[in-house]
Amino acid sequence: MFDKILIANRGEIACRVIRSAQEMGIATVAVYSDADAAAMHVALADEAVHIGGPAPAESYLRGDRIIAAAQASGAQAIHPGYGFLSENPDFVEAVEAAGLTFIGPSARAIRAMGLKDAAKALMEEAGVPVVPGYHGADQSDDLLKEAAEGIGYPVLIKAVAGGGGKGMRLVERGADFADALASARSEAQTAFGNPAVLIEKFVTAPRHIEVQVFGDGTRAVHLFERDCSLQRRHQKVIEEAPAPGMTEEVRAAMGAAAVRAAEAIGYAGAGTVEFIVDGSDGLRADGFWFMEMNTRLQVEHPVTEAITGVDLVEWQIRVASGEPLPVAQADLTITGHAFEARLYAEDVPRGFLPATGTLSHLAFPGGCRADTGVRTGDRISPHYDPMIAKVIVHGPTRRIALQKLARALAGTEVAGSVTNLAFLGALAAHEGFARGEVDTGLIGRDLQALVAEPEVPVQAVAWAGLVALGLDRAPGAFDGFALWVPMRRAVVLSLGDVVYDISVESGGGGEMTVRFDTAEVTARWRDGRWTLDGTPAPAHHHAADRVTVFRNHGLAFDVPDPLARDATAASGDVVEAPMPGMVKAMMAGAGDHVTAGQRLAVLEAMKMEHVLAAPRDGIVAEVLVSEGTQVEAGAALIRLEAVED
Repeated sequence: MFDKILIANRGEIACRVIRSAQEMGIATVAVYSDADAAAMHVALADEAVHIGGPAPAESYLRGDRIIAAAQASGAQAIHPGYGFLSENPDFVEAVEAAGLTFIGPSARAIRAMGLKDAAKALMEEAGVPVVPGYHGADQSDDLLKEAAEGIGYPVLIKAVAGGGGKGMRLVERGADFADALASARSEAQTAFGNPAVLIEKFVTAPRHIEVQVFGDGTRAVHLFERDCSLQRRHQKVIEEAPAPGMTEEVRAAMGAAAVRAAEAIGYAGAGTVEFIVDGSDGLRADGFWFMEMNTRLQVEHPVTEAITGVDLVEWQIRVASGEPLPVAQADLTITGHAFEARLYAEDVPRGFLPATGTLSHLAFPGGCRADTGVRTGDRISPHYDPMIAKVIVHGPTRRIALQKLARALAGTEVAGSVTNLAFLGALAAHEGFARGEVDTGLIGRDLQALVAEPEVPVQAVAWAGLVALGLDRAPGAFDGFALWVPMRRAVVLSLGDVVYDISVESGGGGEMTVRFDTAEVTARWRDGRWTLDGTPAPAHHHAADRVTVFRNHGLAFDVPDPLARDATAASGDVVEAPMPGMVKAMMAGAGDHVTAGQRLAVLEAMKMEHVLAAPRDGIVAEVLVSEGTQVEAGAALIRLEAVED
């Protein structure tokens, strides 16, 4: 067994690996970039080594620096986590050439599954069913379009390298194929350094079910399935295990196929075999097809751990140290049901745009497992994935587990950045999802309802006003009296576009009346706490000019500068960066005539490409930045000529 290992990653996965290693009595070494010098994974590890600048290409993708850090620290093995270098066979070979152990599969196994086209051919040979499609080497535009027409629309264009929804586009008609192909290739080149794509038939009521496998290089077992069908833009949002509606017959067929896939490449370590499943008429043993194999630990591995009682990271370390698989297939069983929700810093009303910000407050309730790599006071960096945490629950039945997920999300407190917490809460309360009616199109079909903002409780507004005025503390003996008349105070709050003019009248004796619009709320101090119309005041966080009330998954009220309230909004003449990022492409020039919705620029941020479109018809007056420029949120990129009245 190893005495010391280095974790070649950051964030929640680095923290996750560190904790398991330390439970095994193994010392840990973290690596960090300039942006992560004070990060949580650095604080948790026994020691840490600086490896470069904030951009991944300057640090976490520098295999030579990571190997040098391992050698200098005396680590015997490197755990790659997921993402970054976890599926890079050249890195595996470099680790082994340096006399170190890679905690994961062999370079040969990674190469076998690294390119989706070659992997599908290999799986066909192994007797694993694959999705109809084109996986050839000829990447000419005409041939790819011809292949798509032969398969029949709708089709998926997918990057042959990588995953996470990057380089993937759904095309529903031939007229859109060329633009989708160019966009997929560009994103694939940026994310994986490989623009090659494949074309697959898009299954119309598709479910995404994956099987967790584990091998020791000779034999493999499966640890049952996870359903990852709740997706947005091909990225998973909520995962669960086991899959709803799964039968023993289908589970056995999928598990056997996954094990065949793993054993066909002599797989060692944790991996995931992903299947696309036709969910139009229930699950069938002949209704699933191989999509790809992820030759690493997955983000959603905790739900498998919850239902099996297995620590997958511990298994990874033990097998990498030379131990055989600790169990046979017959020893593995399912207990209960588990869910995982991915909490992101993202602006849901603005199309789920990734967000940054400093987490002025972060807390999770009891009754859940929260895997996170950030703490109160940490900053969400524009250089990395904006995940804040994974909220995981387990219960004896799916219904109870889903109720526990809803409670855990309702009790999660985040301030300092916008998040998708309310969106996750809406999904947990979705009636169809509760019935197990899941497929990858659910979010798209019901998006409007899922992102609809619920009515703001008047008590939450009243409490925000009291907090902003500093009246949330215990009342003093003479509070509320000024020359023997009731004291009145006022404050202005805004929540999105809604402005609240709030007045507070204190009559002493631990009682206040809060009024705004037509609402009136009575606040009373009783038994050591404030109540609002008889109900306990919610938890809150107050920082600078923002009050976050933890109701409706977090309501962030701003306390605007009264002098700025009547400032006019910016006109539609300027196209601004909606988030920090790099200008990947500029498709407009001064003097160009453009129409509303026309693509003007592409911004690359947090590992994804975001298209910026013209807000109206007009003429480009000025292009303010060039390709390759790093910009902050709100930076002006393109100015249109003003429209004359």
